[in-house]
Amino acid sequence: MNDTPFGFNRPGDGDDDKPRDPFGGMGGGMGGDMGGDMGDMRQFADMLHRFADMIGTQGAPGAGSGGPLNWDLAKNIARHTVVEDGGDPSVLDSERTKVVEALRLADLWLDEGTTLPAGIRSPQAWSRSEWIENTLPVWEKVCDPIASRMVESMGGALGGGLGEDVPAEMQAMAGPLIGMVRQMAGAMVGGQTGQALGALAKEVTSSSDVGLPLAPAGVGALLPAAVTAFGDGLEVSEDEVRLYLALREAAHQRLFAHVPWLRTHLLGAVEDYARGITVDLSGIEQAVSGLDLSNPEALQEALGDGISLTPAETPQQKAALARLETTLALVEGWVDTVVNRVADGRLPEAVKLAEAVRRRRATGGPAERTFATLVGLELRPRRLREAGALWRTLTDVRGADGRDAIWEHPDLLPTADDLTDPDSYVHGDPDAPGLSDADLSALTEQRPSEKPSDEDGEGENGKDQGKGDAEPGA
Repeated sequence: MNDTPFGFNRPGDGDDDKPRDPFGGMGGGMGGDMGGDMGDMRQFADMLHRFADMIGTQGAPGAGSGGPLNWDLAKNIARHTVVEDGGDPSVLDSERTKVVEALRLADLWLDEGTTLPAGIRSPQAWSRSEWIENTLPVWEKVCDPIASRMVESMGGALGGGLGEDVPAEMQAMAGPLIGMVRQMAGAMVGGQTGQALGALAKEVTSSSDVGLPLAPAGVGALLPAAVTAFGDGLEVSEDEVRLYLALREAAHQRLFAHVPWLRTHLLGAVEDYARGITVDLSGIEQAVSGLDLSNPEALQEALGDGISLTPAETPQQKAALARLETTLALVEGWVDTVVNRVADGRLPEAVKLAEAVRRRRATGGPAERTFATLVGLELRPRRLREAGALWRTLTDVRGADGRDAIWEHPDLLPTADDLTDPDSYVHGDPDAPGLSDADLSALTEQRPSEKPSDEDGEGENGKDQGKGDAEPGA
């Protein structure tokens, strides 16, 4: 790293006997005795005002959420991305009816495959733009902690770079500049996030396709355009494709609705990751080194021209990501196990559809790319396969009740080591940290058999409502 703070050295100043001009040669005499005159200060103030005007055109960071990331910009870019290359048509009434019926029938079938009650109270069909609107609140929780550390790092580096040799008056006036750079950083990260979410919206088939609880509570949704795209080339009827994907969405929503700790567990792992994040600013320093800060347009171009803020992982962050990765693999493995058993004998092309889902993961599906962009996590298909094998073995040995009882508490979930050696976990090897027969029996006996109470927002809904609603679609 250069001794001179990035962005504050004057290009071509080769006189080592003179103090460096930390403000790029703005105004006469400023780089000599560092004292400046009132004309210099007015010129510096005018530069700050022009910089503020430039930033103002991008919108305030965290608009609508109070966070560091410019979510208005992110949402606009995401919506623009989804309408490229063919647009984003609104969902037709006929498509909406088919999706609602498929989700209701899926819940009826799942009643026979899991002890967890139905989690969908409001089945919906979304366009890609509606997916962005409806999932944005959760993405804010996922991305804001990481964006905050990135923005703070940029502003802190600039503030620390002013140095003690800068006159006190100019340090005070530079305060707004630091805030503006943070604002620009929020816009830059917002733009990158918007592009990632827009690309994701063009691929996901449902609200749960990335394994996180993105939909509002009680909502299950499919994207008809994505359902059609998923079935292209499979030579499977669209009705069957829709119903298979509805089974996956409904299974996810049962977990998210009736495993009360799961949402916090997943999102908390992301927050744990963000809490210790450090950012390598060397790329930014190189990009803005030698820039004249009296030209804010040049600084904007330097900061926004493809600079990537890559988080530097600490051991604590790696542990948080490993925990998140394992939990996501267990969620997907459970969904695979339950859905494929329910679909067997009901959907003629269930095996082909399951294989299509596996291929989609293996080639780098939306979850892998989006987490790599926004969080730094890449899901590994190997973990998903192992998780599926563990849940299938548990079902064979313990039955659906014993399998689903494991979701009662996060401490009972299989660990990453258990995924490597599932037999020890399932059969209770005394030398392994698996779940014993006594633990499973106790949990199964403690599981409530009653329907969810009104406090859970279900009222008298749940399994019975799922059955009643599904009858017309069945």
